[in-house]
Amino acid sequence: MASLQYFIVYKPYLMLSQFTAGEGQVGLSQLDYHFPPDVYPVGRLDADSEGLLLLTNDKRIIGLLFDEKHPHPRTYLVQVEGIFSEKAQKELEKGVIINLKGKRYLTKPAKVEILTAEPELPPRIPPIRYRKNIPTSWIKVTLWEGKNRQVRRMTAAVGFPTLRLVRIAIGNIELGNLLPGQVKSIEAEKIRKLLNL
Repeated sequence: MASLQYFIVYKPYLMLSQFTAGEGQVGLSQLDYHFPPDVYPVGRLDADSEGLLLLTNDKRIIGLLFDEKHPHPRTYLVQVEGIFSEKAQKELEKGVIINLKGKRYLTKPAKVEILTAEPELPPRIPPIRYRKNIPTSWIKVTLWEGKNRQVRRMTAAVGFPTLRLVRIAIGNIELGNLLPGQVKSIEAEKIRKLLNL
């Protein structure tokens, strides 16, 4: 039986959360790292989102992370257009209606923190389009579910479009000081501890 292996990746902007990519696209196979052939990403991040991606060949972990009975928090740093308000914060924390595949969906309560300073993150390449007359702000959002483009849909629903989205944690597994494109191997025992398994 193959040994169980775990990796965390800082997925760069515009990279797909899969190894194969179409023409003009960039996939995980283009990272400067040689992954074992049976390792796959757990969940995904959209191409225009950045940050923490967990890869493993441990099917049990994959099942547990997607088990709705035992949800794991996912934490994001989000740059939005405009000065984010406490009213919007309360709405997101309570749950908002978003559109999923043409149907209305009420999001589960989230944890939202308005950041008073820009977080220390590596610059995005290419950077977001800077507009002098439109201010931006940063929030920290923790969800216990992961619907398609959920954070972007949620901030748009309260009037603050997302400009930049970086996942910094899944459970207690954190991005830490990894830089875009970097990969780190993690021992099985540590992964189990970080996910409270």
